[in-house]
Amino acid sequence: MRLLQAERAMEHWMACLWGSLRPRRRERGAVVSILCRECDERALILERGRTVAPNAFTVELPHHSHIQLAPAHNELGIYLTSEVHRHAAEQGYTFAGPVAVDLCLAEEEGVGRFRVHSRISPAAQI
Repeated sequence: MRLLQAERAMEHWMACLWGSLRPRRRERGAVVSILCRECDERALILERGRTVAPNAFTVELPHHSHIQLAPAHNELGIYLTSEVHRHAAEQGYTFAGPVAVDLCLAEEEGVGRFRVHSRISPAAQI
């Protein structure tokens, strides 16, 4: 019986975590909203009609969230990258290189929420 209760509790936690990252309706999840806001706030206007937005994002997750999202790490990164692309297309932004969203463990143990860092990273030249 305890195994079934533990399994239900785990499913509930995963649903809550996914809900904050990928909402059920047309609303944006908290992480997606912050990624879009990073694009808006840190965009550089180079010339008329050309605005470059950050393309390298790091999402620092608290320890418990990082462990629970580890099985879906790749899928979540792809989803967040596609949301950044969608927002950039809506706003008319361009990128200096490929868009990458990296999920990593927060360095500070006392962090209870996630943090997002962004930068403009040029494409690697061959």
